[in-house]
Amino acid sequence: MREFEGEGRGFGGSERGGRRRAKSLPADQFIDYKDAEFLKKFVTEQGRMLPQRLTGASAMQQREIKRAVRRARVLGLLP
Repeated sequence: MREFEGEGRGFGGSERGGRRRAKSLPADQFIDYKDAEFLKKFVTEQGRMLPQRLTGASAMQQREIKRAVRRARVLGLLP
């Protein structure tokens, strides 16, 4: 018998952490390799790129982000 009806049993509950919804990028968002502050949102502290399911980008946008991050790394703008 459960004492508290609404706590800790379902998926996505606050007790288990739940799933955070990914923020989607606007479709007309321009992705520039020179904008390091924007690209840092898609890179972890260790320098690894975040996957598409976490960034909320479309497939085409994720490819553009990948290219931009790689170019920024070559220029030394990102780790």
